[in-house]
Amino acid sequence: MFTIRTASRHVKSSLVRVRTITAASKSRTVTNEESFRKVAPYLAVAGLTIGLSTTQLSERDEKVECGLFSGGDVEDAVKKTETKFATYWPRNIMILFGPPGAGKGTHGPKIEDMLGIPQLSTGDMLRAAVGAQTEVGKKAQAVMKAGGLVSDDIVVGIIRDRITEEDCKFGFILDGFPRTLVQAKALDTMLAEEGACVTKVIELQVPDQVLEERICGRWIHKKSGRSYHIKFAPPKSMKVDADGKPVADSMNDDQTGEPLMQRADDTASALLKRLKGYHGETVPILKHYESNGIVKAVNANQGMDGVWSEVLGSLNRK
Repeated sequence: MFTIRTASRHVKSSLVRVRTITAASKSRTVTNEESFRKVAPYLAVAGLTIGLSTTQLSERDEKVECGLFSGGDVEDAVKKTETKFATYWPRNIMILFGPPGAGKGTHGPKIEDMLGIPQLSTGDMLRAAVGAQTEVGKKAQAVMKAGGLVSDDIVVGIIRDRITEEDCKFGFILDGFPRTLVQAKALDTMLAEEGACVTKVIELQVPDQVLEERICGRWIHKKSGRSYHIKFAPPKSMKVDADGKPVADSMNDDQTGEPLMQRADDTASALLKRLKGYHGETVPILKHYESNGIVKAVNANQGMDGVWSEVLGSLNRK
């Protein structure tokens, strides 16, 4: 019995072909390698193996039959596989924790790209809900106009609406929520009603004394959340003055060329206050999820390659 990897090599080496008969009785050959590559990740993540000695597409009654999917159009087979995976296998519902400057803005998007699931920021979701004038968005807007704080119930409602969208069907990453134990329990209740639960909690750990240098040198691309640092990860456009400090006008995003910004609270004094709040609120949440065996700690006080290696290890379902 071949594994997915073996089957993939087999398919690539034999290049499954589909023969299409034209009106002039001429034929052309197309490969099915791309369709197999689309479906392989879903089978692989599910931990499936398939017994596959040959994979053929044959012409029969003007229909394409696929030995791998037992008939039917290949694109339909891919879609069915996606749907089954989304329905019957646990969604990747992750929470990414870390103090300011730990690297969430660096490694969150990499997890997002690798797993194909969106990273959801509560701030972005809140603004989107208000802009779309959803029912819960209108409630949030009314509270904010009155100068109040948006309640946990409203935030959870916004998350509930957002995770029903197509891009969340295989899972999502929560960034910035929950911030308190009460919020974590409210999130658990909401997910349970949807037949789901948090499947992974990753904490990026960095000693407090290391964070000041990281924070005070950080620049951010507001639209994408991409993070840069004048020492550790400077933008390609950065120029420095006679004192070695970055020239603000030269700080632009590598991908879009748009200006970068520094957060108003990325200062040494503000950091101390933020760290105190982070440790006081986050530790109880981690303990809450530790009993489920889903909390993974990552040493983020090392080179980016080392951090990413540990992140990958923490994503393993084993």
